[in-house]
This record gives sequence, structure tokens and C-alpha cells, in this order.
Amino acid sequence: MFRIEYELAGADLGEVRFALSPMNELTLSLRTWRQPGRYPLQLRWLQLTEDARARLDREMLLALTNDDLWSPDFLTPRPWSPLTRFDDELAALARTPPEVVGSDIAEVHPDRTTRPAALRGRPDRVLARIVDAMAAYWHACLEPWWPRMRAVLEADIVHRGRTIAREGLAAMFADLSPRIRLVDDVLVVEMTSKVGYRRSTAGEGLTLAPSFFTRNVTAPISADEPPLIMYGARGAGSLWESDRPATPDALAGILGAVRTRLLVLLEAPASSTELAVRLGVTPPAVNQHLRALRAAGLLTSARHGRSVLYLRSELGDQLVAATTGLSRDRAGS
Repeated sequence: MFRIEYELAGADLGEVRFALSPMNELTLSLRTWRQPGRYPLQLRWLQLTEDARARLDREMLLALTNDDLWSPDFLTPRPWSPLTRFDDELAALARTPPEVVGSDIAEVHPDRTTRPAALRGRPDRVLARIVDAMAAYWHACLEPWWPRMRAVLEADIVHRGRTIAREGLAAMFADLSPRIRLVDDVLVVEMTSKVGYRRSTAGEGLTLAPSFFTRNVTAPISADEPPLIMYGARGAGSLWESDRPATPDALAGILGAVRTRLLVLLEAPASSTELAVRLGVTPPAVNQHLRALRAAGLLTSARHGRSVLYLRSELGDQLVAATTGLSRDRAGS
């Protein structure tokens, strides 16, 4: 097992930031093209986008990962904010220096004789084709789902923040993946691929980015890249499908079916847009129910970026637990 080790300068909250990257999601999603069986949670998305993907520059897009599922580092830029826009990242991608394009591609496909044909030739021309292929891929296959994806990713960030506040930085890192642990001031990331290095985060900090398209953790291939860890987001399994969770009968008799479903779902933070899709109802209807539940003290809410995220309150937790137990007792009697 290879390891990447990030020496945290001081191991305080100032060294760690959370961010989102549409470009990273787009790049990591290419892994599912090569090995769909490794990403069962994304099979529904692959089915939904099958026709659109057939019309893209498949030769180039398939060339952007190798058999180990590596991608060139310049395609997974370090995001700086939870509000990162794809158009801004695409413009930055188009400005990648030719020497960086060439060296990063060589890291992924070191043997020139077996390098995919789409990646041969002058780096500036290769980059231009990559930009066009990635832009078309984004608009056809990820942009239609990005509002919902962003809501789930933002909810993950809120959850991590709550973990830090309640249990500390080490507990938050341990919860990201079994392959991550904080040892004194060093964050150890175990990698299955043949990548290993140690470097300090001093002057740059460490960015953590939740993702739908990594099963464990992903980090830059090169130690020269800014410190970045992409980890699997919570809630990825519910992204592509409508969700009608089972509801405690006793609670549904008081609150109604929709409000009970909302209360059950909000064990983890979510936005009204995400909840509307998961329950198959309109956003205005969801907002009305959320306001009523919050007014009753069963939910809390917090703004994160452009979204308001909702979460069950302690009173809501107690109510769901009590009525779930009551329903089980009646079923067993």
C-alpha cells in the first residue's frame, strides 16, 4: 500500500478548507466509462446518459484515464470555494501551459508507443481538443443534474463541519474514509495506486472536496500539485433515483405522509430542491412542509452558499425514534 502524507502546519482549522469542483466531478466520472462495475451507484446515471455519451468525442474522453483510473492532474484542479463555477474552471483549463499538459499526460501514459492517438501531437492542439470534449460532455451529461448534485455535496460539507464542531478535526478525517487518518500533525492517505510522497501544507493549506465518483479517496499524482483530497460524498446512492422512504405509521397519522417522509430523510442535511426530486413533489410544496416542520421545532436550517440546508433537530430525532419503535411494537404484537 502506497501513502501520501500531508504535514499540516499547526493542524488547526485554518489549514483545512472544503470546496466543490464541477471539473473534478466531470473528470472523475470518466472512470465509470472504463470500469462501470466498480461504480454500482452510478449505473443509473450511465444508463440515463448512454445516448448522449455516444455522440461525444469518445476517443478523447476515454484517453483521459488509464487502466489504473488515473487522470492528468491539470484536469482535477484545486477548487477554492463551495461556489466554484464550471465555466470558470473550463476557462482556467484552456490556459494550462503546454509544458504542464505534456508532463501530466506523460504521468498517466508514460509509454509514448502505447499512448492513445488522441493525446499525441502538439500539447496546445491536444489541449484545445480536450477543452472542447470536456465542455460537450459537461453540457450533455452532468449539467442537467448539477443542481441536485451540488445540493448533496453541500450537504456533505455541512455534515463534516458539524463533525468538526462536535468531535474535532481527527474525527472528521477518520469519517472521510478508512484510508485516511490523522497522526499527530500528519494526515496519512493510503493509496491503492503506485503513488506516494510526503509534503507540507504550509502556505497552501489542504482542500477537501466531496465527490460522487470516487469510492475511497483521490489525490494528485504529483507532489508539486497543491494539497487536495477528493473523497466519497455521503448520499451518493440516492442521487439518481426518486426516493420514497418507509415512514412510521403512527407518525404519518399525525403529520401526514409527505411531512413524515421529509422528517425521516432529514437524518442528513438536504436542500428543498434535492428533497423535491427525491420525493417526486414540487419545490413549493416541499418548502411549505419544511416551514411547518421547522416552526414545530422538528427541523433546523442553515444557509450554505446559495442553498438552505435542513436537518432534523434533536426533538425531531426523538420523535422519529419513538414512533418507529411504536410501529415495530405494534407489528410484532
